[in-house]
Amino acid sequence: QARLEESGGGSVQTGGSLRLSCGASTYSSMTNCFGWFRQAPGKGREGVASFYTGSGIPWYTDSVKGRFTISHDSAKGVTYLEMDNLKPDDTAMYYCAHDRGCGAWYGSGRLSSRGIWGQGLQVTVSA
Repeated sequence: QARLEESGGGSVQTGGSLRLSCGASTYSSMTNCFGWFRQAPGKGREGVASFYTGSGIPWYTDSVKGRFTISHDSAKGVTYLEMDNLKPDDTAMYYCAHDRGCGAWYGSGRLSSRGIWGQGLQVTVSA
């Protein structure tokens, strides 16, 4: 089974930038959606950004539009999340995920039986 390896978390001040990376040694040809979730202390998991290979169109939750950019390098099997103009409300554990489709990102936060989670990265934004 594919494993997801994440890197790039850390601590920054308000207005700073971070880039998260998520690599997979291998993944199923049925995997069409690549992206990131986050979970802040005391809150539920929310979809942050996803990339669906079928359309090539990225999706972002409203609170990060214009600040975050997701990209996927299929040749390298790496998904990136460039996070600019970070705010304290962005503080959370960020989780990379792969799945057949992107439905989990839009509401439930639950991947399908073929979905895979990364271990999570802490991102802390100080005021």
